[in-house]
Amino acid sequence: MRLALAGQMGMALLAFASPAHAASAEFAPQPAALVSDEIPDISLDIVEQTRPYMEYRTASFVDWDPASRAMLIATRFADTRQLHRVAAPMAGREQLTFASEPVGSARYAPDGSSLLFQKDSGGNEVNQIYALENGQPKLLTDGKSRNSLGPWSSSGKLVAFGSNKRTGLYNDIYLMNPAHPESARMLVASTGGGWFPIDFSPDDKQLLVFNYVSATENQLYLIDIAEGSLRKLTNSSTPVAYEGLRFAPDGRLWAASDDGSDVKRLGIVNLETSLFEPLIDEKIWDVADFDISPDGRWIAFEVNQAGRSVLKFYDMKSGAVRAVDALPAGVVSGMKFAPWGALGLTLNSNRTGTDAYAIDPDTLTVVRWTKSETGGLDTADNVAPELVEIESFDGEKMSGFLYRPDPAWHQGERPLIINIHGGPEGQATPRFLGRDNYLVNELGIAIFYPNVRGSTGFGKRFVSLDNGPWQRENSVLDIGAFLDHLRRDRKIDPKRIAVTGGSYGGYMTLASMLRYGKRLKAGLETVGISNFVTFLENTQAYRRDLRRAEYGDERIPEQRIKLQEISPLLRASEIKIPLMVVTGANDPRVPASEADQIVSAVRANGRPAWHLLAENEGHGFRKKTNADYQFWASLIFWQKYLLDENRN
Repeated sequence: MRLALAGQMGMALLAFASPAHAASAEFAPQPAALVSDEIPDISLDIVEQTRPYMEYRTASFVDWDPASRAMLIATRFADTRQLHRVAAPMAGREQLTFASEPVGSARYAPDGSSLLFQKDSGGNEVNQIYALENGQPKLLTDGKSRNSLGPWSSSGKLVAFGSNKRTGLYNDIYLMNPAHPESARMLVASTGGGWFPIDFSPDDKQLLVFNYVSATENQLYLIDIAEGSLRKLTNSSTPVAYEGLRFAPDGRLWAASDDGSDVKRLGIVNLETSLFEPLIDEKIWDVADFDISPDGRWIAFEVNQAGRSVLKFYDMKSGAVRAVDALPAGVVSGMKFAPWGALGLTLNSNRTGTDAYAIDPDTLTVVRWTKSETGGLDTADNVAPELVEIESFDGEKMSGFLYRPDPAWHQGERPLIINIHGGPEGQATPRFLGRDNYLVNELGIAIFYPNVRGSTGFGKRFVSLDNGPWQRENSVLDIGAFLDHLRRDRKIDPKRIAVTGGSYGGYMTLASMLRYGKRLKAGLETVGISNFVTFLENTQAYRRDLRRAEYGDERIPEQRIKLQEISPLLRASEIKIPLMVVTGANDPRVPASEADQIVSAVRANGRPAWHLLAENEGHGFRKKTNADYQFWASLIFWQKYLLDENRN
């Protein structure tokens, strides 16, 4: 149902019409941690008009409680997401953590006797590991280093985790008895890369660890826990990537891998020869994730079909594969079998919201465990995205998802926002839009999410097409190809198109504003890269080599020159259309200085550059009060620079 659209739209346009409100107007209070620079005050009219779209919740499956058979979820009742326990499908949500920072990653011990979780401070990604004891968090790590919670041992006596406490840079691999955190001991001292513990062998004698080198190269190692020795499993002459590594109860190691293929297939890694034996091949699509039932009977696996999830079950007795047809169309994540056999997962879809589900592998019956509030709005009224497929400038095929306003409510040509994902090894998927459903449903703005070259989900060849400084701008040319296609769409207004994106998508926003400024009205970038050289020099030290593998190495003179050449900051004088920038002061990935310098450069050229900074956020806004205010500020920006048909 729409918000009394006929009357509300007129009020909305009036409220947005000018940044200068009458003296008697009332404004929304700005959160204390936000610094707003050249952004108009937010009228309370805007707050009231958008309120239903602000008051949605989501619920993500986190784990099963083996002791009570309850489901552990992450949802938000105050300002941040916290852990809750749900005793049965559609039962009440019992809140377990009450932190000021979001909590979303947690693991129960195999017998349910202990619950561990991790959280950071202010978005700095310096995670600490805690145990929930008698309803209160108990700190298990040193409170200073960056930690990552790994798997429990099969016995439930030990937990593996990664920590940079030795060097302050790279993750080493540790074991700890959570009941005695002082027992933590280092198993592997790393010298770089992205090391993380994955799974214990069923007999707890070995620990599988993973070293992330790049999106297309991952290295696997087995640690003999008693001896402390390390054996490399990956010996391929070409880079290989893995997803969802798991030991089966019989000791076999399963993996989704692109070894010998362009896409990831599901199969077994031979622990003696290190050879990968694929058993399930989805041809042109990746097997994106999977889990193995505790009795070894079933493997549940997700197939990524151009961004949409198809969930299937593999019967290890018969070899039969069955698809789950009863699951609503959307994106599946976080799959895990319960000890009693049910599969828990999160389903994200614009027409159902984001909630936790369980599936019976025998019958494929789907049971919804949570139904999150959506501000009184019916998610079934939201539009379903359509897949748009094109050929780019060089004939490369690519696609994206278009959320088109309902023509019954919004006739004629509609304004369009192109929203570019980050990563760049990310993927646009058909997800719940949350607040952005207001743009589509009430303001009639179409939103398009492209998957340019370099996106994941389309094979390792495609994800590598933007690697290095000399191929980087080809992904910007892909935006031009999408622009050409969308401008020919009779339901899109070719004179009212804008661009936005976060992180790497922020760079793409700036680059698109430079290259296609005459075809765009405005751009809004969030935590984006403005200069590749300063980004690589100032991102957290542990990330630099990982990012150099993708973007190029600023220490090599010829690459440094090219990285400068393609950096938007060096061409800021050519940005002729309005810009808005959103920043987290504690961002360890893209430092806030990247935003400061592009805002200053654009303003020096006499062009509008709005800036919203959160002093208690990092790589994106995670606190509701901040995210709400960010959305309202962006609404004013889009109204002034995109929707106003009288503005050139």
